[in-house]
Amino acid sequence: MGETAFDGKAAEELGRILRYWGGNLKHYALQPGDGCDIYDSAYRTVGRWEIVQDATER
Repeated sequence: MGETAFDGKAAEELGRILRYWGGNLKHYALQPGDGCDIYDSAYRTVGRWEIVQDATER
Protein backbone atom coordinates (compact mmCIF):
# COMPACT_ATOMS: atom_id res chain seq x y z
CA MET A 1 0.00 0.00 0.00
CA GLY A 2 1.56 3.29 -1.02
CA GLU A 3 1.39 6.43 1.08
CA THR A 4 -1.24 7.93 -1.24
CA ALA A 5 -3.62 4.98 -0.72
CA PHE A 6 -6.88 5.64 1.11
CA ASP A 7 -6.90 9.32 0.14
CA GLY A 8 -3.47 9.87 1.70
CA LYS A 9 -4.43 8.15 4.97
CA ALA A 10 -2.60 4.88 4.37
CA ALA A 11 -0.94 4.84 7.80
CA GLU A 12 -4.29 5.33 9.54
CA GLU A 13 -5.88 2.52 7.51
CA LEU A 14 -2.97 0.19 8.22
CA GLY A 15 -3.30 0.95 11.94
CA ARG A 16 -7.00 0.11 11.80
CA ILE A 17 -6.31 -3.16 9.95
CA LEU A 18 -3.65 -4.21 12.46
CA ARG A 19 -5.83 -3.35 15.49
CA TYR A 20 -8.79 -5.27 14.11
CA TRP A 21 -6.89 -8.40 13.09
CA GLY A 22 -4.66 -8.29 16.15
CA GLY A 23 -7.76 -8.42 18.33
CA ASN A 24 -9.13 -11.25 16.19
CA LEU A 25 -6.14 -13.52 16.93
CA LYS A 26 -7.82 -14.81 20.09
CA HIS A 27 -10.00 -16.95 17.82
CA TYR A 28 -7.01 -18.96 16.59
CA ALA A 29 -4.85 -21.59 18.29
CA LEU A 30 -1.79 -20.02 16.61
CA GLN A 31 -0.46 -23.38 15.53
CA PRO A 32 1.13 -24.23 12.19
CA GLY A 33 -1.57 -24.19 9.53
CA ASP A 34 -3.62 -21.40 11.11
CA GLY A 35 -4.05 -18.33 8.95
CA CYS A 36 -6.52 -15.92 7.46
CA ASP A 37 -6.90 -13.32 4.72
CA ILE A 38 -6.69 -9.71 5.90
CA TYR A 39 -9.19 -7.14 4.62
CA ASP A 40 -9.25 -3.35 4.58
CA SER A 41 -12.24 -1.22 5.60
CA ALA A 42 -13.72 -1.64 2.11
CA TYR A 43 -13.53 -5.46 2.55
CA ARG A 44 -10.81 -5.83 -0.09
CA THR A 45 -8.17 -8.47 0.52
CA VAL A 46 -4.91 -6.68 1.36
CA GLY A 47 -2.84 -9.55 2.69
CA ARG A 48 -2.74 -12.81 4.56
CA TRP A 49 -1.14 -14.11 7.73
CA GLU A 50 -0.32 -17.71 8.51
CA ILE A 51 1.58 -19.72 11.07
CA VAL A 52 4.23 -22.03 9.62
CA GLN A 53 6.40 -24.61 11.32
CA ASP A 54 9.59 -23.14 9.91
CA ALA A 55 10.25 -20.05 7.81
CA THR A 56 11.80 -22.26 5.10
CA GLU A 57 8.37 -23.84 4.47
CA ARG A 58 7.15 -20.76 2.61
